[in-house]
Amino acid sequence: MRAAYPTSLEQRDPVISRDLRINQMIRVPQVRVLDEDGSQLGVMPTQQALAMAQERGLDLVEVAPTAAPPVVKFLDYGQYKYELTKREKEAKRKQRAVEFKEVRLTPKIGIGDFETKVHRAIEFLEDGDRIKVTVRFRGRELTHPEIGRNLLAKFGDAVKDHAVIDRTPALEGKSMFMTLASVHKPKPHEHRNQAGRPDDAEAPVAVDTVDSAEAADAPEETPVVAPTPSAQPAVEAAPAGE
Repeated sequence: MRAAYPTSLEQRDPVISRDLRINQMIRVPQVRVLDEDGSQLGVMPTQQALAMAQERGLDLVEVAPTAAPPVVKFLDYGQYKYELTKREKEAKRKQRAVEFKEVRLTPKIGIGDFETKVHRAIEFLEDGDRIKVTVRFRGRELTHPEIGRNLLAKFGDAVKDHAVIDRTPALEGKSMFMTLASVHKPKPHEHRNQAGRPDDAEAPVAVDTVDSAEAADAPEETPVVAPTPSAQPAVEAAPAGE
C-alpha cells in the first residue's frame, strides 16, 4: 500500500513548517515530488526536481523531511509565508488572555451589596476570567475567621453554575481568600475603532434635547411690547416769568 503524504503545508505541524528547507538547502540526492496541485510526480534526483520547480516559477519545498525519500512540493514559498503570518496575526487578535479579577467582601456586608458582588463576579466568569474572592477583617473581626469562611462558602455556592473552586479558603494575615476558575471559554476581545465603538456598530445620531427638569425650571419668556405714544398731546412747559 502506498503511503499517504501531506498534500499541503497546512496539514503539517505549523512549528515545523516555519523552518522548512527550500531549493538549494535540500541536500539529499533524491526526493519524492508533489506538484503545486498535490499530484505525485514520483521519485527523482533533487536537482531535476529543483529545475522543474524553477521552470514553473515556484520553489522546491521539503514538506516531509523524515520520509524515505523526503517529500518535496512545488510551492510559492514567499506567498505561503505571507499567508501564514496573516493567519497567525488574525488568530492572535481573536485570542484573549485569561485575566485575574478580585472581589472584596467584609464580614458585615449587607445582603444587597453581597448580591451586587455576586452579579459582578458572574459577569467576570462568563468572560472566562478567574476570580479571587477576598474577605478583609478589621480589629476584633479577626477573632472570628469562621464568619469569613462561611461567607466565602456562600459566595461559592451562589456562582456554582459558572465556576469551580480552584483554591479553598485560606487565611493570610488579615484576609481570607479563595480563587474561582470559570467553566466558560474566554471570550475574544471585540475589535473597536478609535471612537471606542465596535466596527459593526452604527454611530449614534446627535439630537439636541432638553432635560425635563431643566425645562421646568427655565423661566418663560415674556414678549416685549413696544410702548405706544399717548393719545393726548404733550403739554409744553410755560417759560419762566410768564
